[in-house]
Amino acid sequence: MSVADLPRFVPAPTDQTIRNVLVVDDSRAQRLLIASGLKSGSFDVHQAESGAEALALCRQIDIDLVLSDWMMPGMTGIEFCRALRQVQTDRYVYFILLTSKSDKAAVAEGLEVGADDFLAKPVDAGELRARIKAGERVLAMERVLRGNNQLLTDTLVKLRNLYAALDRDLVDARNLQQSLLRERHHRYTEGAISLILRPSGHVGGDMVGFFDIAPGQSGFYAFDVSGHGVTSALMTARLSGLLSGASADQNIAIAQGPNGPVGRDPAEVAATMNRLMLSEIQTDRYATLAYAEIDRPSGRIRLVQAGHPHPMIQHRDGTVTLLGNGGLPVGLIDGASYERFEARLNPGERLLLVSDGVTECPDPQGIELGHDGLVAILSRLADLRGNAFLDALMWELARWHQDEDFPDDISCALYEFDG
Repeated sequence: MSVADLPRFVPAPTDQTIRNVLVVDDSRAQRLLIASGLKSGSFDVHQAESGAEALALCRQIDIDLVLSDWMMPGMTGIEFCRALRQVQTDRYVYFILLTSKSDKAAVAEGLEVGADDFLAKPVDAGELRARIKAGERVLAMERVLRGNNQLLTDTLVKLRNLYAALDRDLVDARNLQQSLLRERHHRYTEGAISLILRPSGHVGGDMVGFFDIAPGQSGFYAFDVSGHGVTSALMTARLSGLLSGASADQNIAIAQGPNGPVGRDPAEVAATMNRLMLSEIQTDRYATLAYAEIDRPSGRIRLVQAGHPHPMIQHRDGTVTLLGNGGLPVGLIDGASYERFEARLNPGERLLLVSDGVTECPDPQGIELGHDGLVAILSRLADLRGNAFLDALMWELARWHQDEDFPDDISCALYEFDG
């Protein structure tokens, strides 16, 4: 079901609003007199000689308008009106009391129990028609309101079902997106990789990951597609596929060398992703990228930064070095060039890639955390390792934001070098 399938509001009905009229009077002559005055209105006129009989008729027939005498033996017109209003029904019945009473207390009593109008006896035919016309206008509005209220109820039910179906689909999409992180923690002989991904909604545009290039060599990446929601998530899955294979024909970061797979220059990896986004994927979205090729035995790293927050090396003493010069995002400018740079990890040091959801996370006053704020947090967490470190980083970020629901996607990729 789509929004186009939802009901539409209907205008006021053009057919006769009042069809069934009930005349209630213990005097047969009075009933016949009133009934004769209704013949010209094309009404179906029903008669009852007591309130009890009238109440029974109202349960059998969809009465639109009641003309009831006030003074009757047994159940009076007032008592009948009160009892009628207590009947559970989705139809409103217009009620006119016929009375010779004119004092304010009597009128107030009639209005209090639910009478809509009064008509003095003996009944004048012209006045009767005028009162019925007034009742028709009230009932016409009531029927439109009732119809539209029902329409609103039906629409809300359908919207709830629609949103429930969308929510189920988004939950499945979130699970599928999370499944792209095949491992959240992986240990090598030389060190360990830990990953965390926290979309701000059901699905997001961030992704982190790693793959093996050759023995002792791994690719390590983080990227952030612009925007939020399903479109960004689909783009994330597409870009993740470019870096997920284990061979040159499956992974743009791997080339085939004379002795087997080798890593392509990180600057060339960014340029290739940029070209593919502009030529094949053809989307108005762009992405920031940080990619590192890690030689695990030596700790040597080759990197590229394409608009992503600066990669960071945290040293054994807790201090942090920011790497890179920024660079252009991928998928934004045709023919953009990218610069490779290198770094080296010493035993006990770690490389951290984070999305701008971390550095741009605001406090309640709207002040962003920034690189300085992140460096301060990293210094406090210098003794923690692996998933414990990433969990603590999320806790510190939530404390800064004073809420665990972040306004942007959060992703972190951590490589810790043991040597």
